[in-house]
Amino acid sequence: MSNSKSGKNVKCCASKRGSRVSNQIEAIITVDERGQMVLPKETRARAGIRAGDKLALVSWSKEGRVCCLSLVRAEEMADTIGEMLNSFMVASPESDK
Repeated sequence: MSNSKSGKNVKCCASKRGSRVSNQIEAIITVDERGQMVLPKETRARAGIRAGDKLALVSWSKEGRVCCLSLVRAEEMADTIGEMLNSFMVASPESDK
């Protein structure tokens, strides 16, 4: 997603030093017997997700087990993942060693 209020094409997930990144639990969803999940209508509306949009499913693993999943718009994937990984590395206690 982009913010065009200022006339600039700014990625919503991009973080810059000194900027605050907001994370929140949007919803708790259930996986059905066919492995399908439904994103709530309100979440889709807020994110501007429409039928046919492509989303990348990104996973993080720890000790060989997938522990986190995230959805990222396919067209913003490279920039967003780079920013997310950078922010995780900066915030990681292990990065201080």
